[in-house]
Amino acid sequence: MTTKDMHSLRADTPVAVQGWSSLADGRCSTRRFTDRPVPDEWIPQMLKEARRAPSGANLQPGEFIRIEGAARQRLSDRLVETYRGGAPQNEDYSYFPVPMPMTLRRRQVAAAQALYGALGAERDDQEARRAQFERNFRFFDAPVALVITIDARMGSGCYMDLGMCLYGFMLAAAARGLGSCAIGALASYPHVVRDVLGLDIGQSIVCGLSIGYADPSAPENKVRTVRRDVSEFLRVVR
Repeated sequence: MTTKDMHSLRADTPVAVQGWSSLADGRCSTRRFTDRPVPDEWIPQMLKEARRAPSGANLQPGEFIRIEGAARQRLSDRLVETYRGGAPQNEDYSYFPVPMPMTLRRRQVAAAQALYGALGAERDDQEARRAQFERNFRFFDAPVALVITIDARMGSGCYMDLGMCLYGFMLAAAARGLGSCAIGALASYPHVVRDVLGLDIGQSIVCGLSIGYADPSAPENKVRTVRRDVSEFLRVVR
């Protein structure tokens, strides 16, 4: 089916619904990639598609920085060094609730157990778990690495808009057969990111993003976290 054929489909046709469902259900966090390169022209096209996401007042918040070569190596090395040195995490924005409610803590623990369990890293094997966590700072060795920032003056609602754009970007990647992983850990040391990339304090570091072809043999790529049942978060008021 050509792109023209796809555009001619009504949104409620079985083919369109099936295609969307397959895309949404198949997307997951990819944490190991092959060395197959991603065509350079795909990245701007995917971003163009992602920018169709809703945006309050059409502000279109957020910037995407693709890092390569020596700059990428410097950033990863500095982040790993900072992490190993035990520096306190100091994100530009609040990510998790403090304190973490037990209902949410259980989901967090379950996700960690699924990942580390797949890798065979037992709870007391802190060395293996730290080594895996450090791979966040190396963008999981993906062919494409990006850093996402937002103007520090933006309000909380702009993070929602940027989140929708990010999801659109990852779906655009999935539509091309690519895997992706949003990397929240990259926001743990924003001063390092700004220093290496030459960004000013007015740019808040939101996350990193890895893009590439998923390694189908990697156990971590087979992990699927459980999502809440719709009945748990949908309420009907009449």
